[in-house]
Amino acid sequence: MFDGRWRHAVDRTTKPVGTALVRAGITADVLTIFGLAMSVVTAFAVGSGHLVAGIFLLFPTGLPDLFDGPVAKASGRASVRGAFFDSVADRISDAFLFGGVAWYLAAYHHGEMVLLPFAILAVTSLISYQRAKAELLGLSAKGGLMERAERFILLGLCFIAAAISADALVPALWVFFGLLCATAIGRFVNVWREAEGPPPLVSTRVLLADADMDVTRRALARWREGRVDSRWRTWREARTHRDALGAHAAVPRRAGQPSGRWRARRAGVPSSRSGRIWRARREARPATRTGRRPASRGF
Repeated sequence: MFDGRWRHAVDRTTKPVGTALVRAGITADVLTIFGLAMSVVTAFAVGSGHLVAGIFLLFPTGLPDLFDGPVAKASGRASVRGAFFDSVADRISDAFLFGGVAWYLAAYHHGEMVLLPFAILAVTSLISYQRAKAELLGLSAKGGLMERAERFILLGLCFIAAAISADALVPALWVFFGLLCATAIGRFVNVWREAEGPPPLVSTRVLLADADMDVTRRALARWREGRVDSRWRTWREARTHRDALGAHAAVPRRAGQPSGRWRARRAGVPSSRSGRIWRARREARPATRTGRRPASRGF
């Protein structure tokens, strides 16, 4: 609810605080780790029966999640890695908090009510998963009665009710569970209706990218087919020309003298200038006898 209706007002309030924290040298990852550590401390306080202390410890547990985004934007270091780390830390923090509530119920309220915090945790994870999956598909699943900020506020009210009367905790948790189920059902209905309409912008971009890739593949295929076809056409024309000249006729590669030393030697024409000069001089010399001279006899 805060994220959907009063998001801009919250951003205007938290932006100066984020800038001040950046000047103090505090990063968004430090805030996330601090909130995760405080959730462990709060879980131990609630599980051991110190509900009043748990009420006050909820503030340092939830406030870092409120200011880590403005700090990341003010420092210019907002990244996918930081968003992923923040989401994972939020799920772990919820597990610790409701684990502490289950510990308290197991110690002070014997019975099957110890499973109620785990049911709340399951529906909380479902709400977060619905939003993550919808955004991955290019849809919007924001809003609802029980987002993370509202869950912290209502959990604090449950602790206040338990501090006033120990028997009031279980009914308060049932109200908590009912509001979470209403939020999960509302998000499912909204995403279901939105999915029936035209494809969103992100999906359209993906489709356009796939279309461009298909065009590129078709162009590459035509280029390859053209290369193969041109080679095939050249070989076929050369074979047709050779068959027209005769079965053993060779198609000359050049109109002039044959190229290559091997072809030149086979045709009797030297391929180099020095070879042609040497052959011309050899042909110009008179023929000499190749017989052996008779040996002279000495007396």
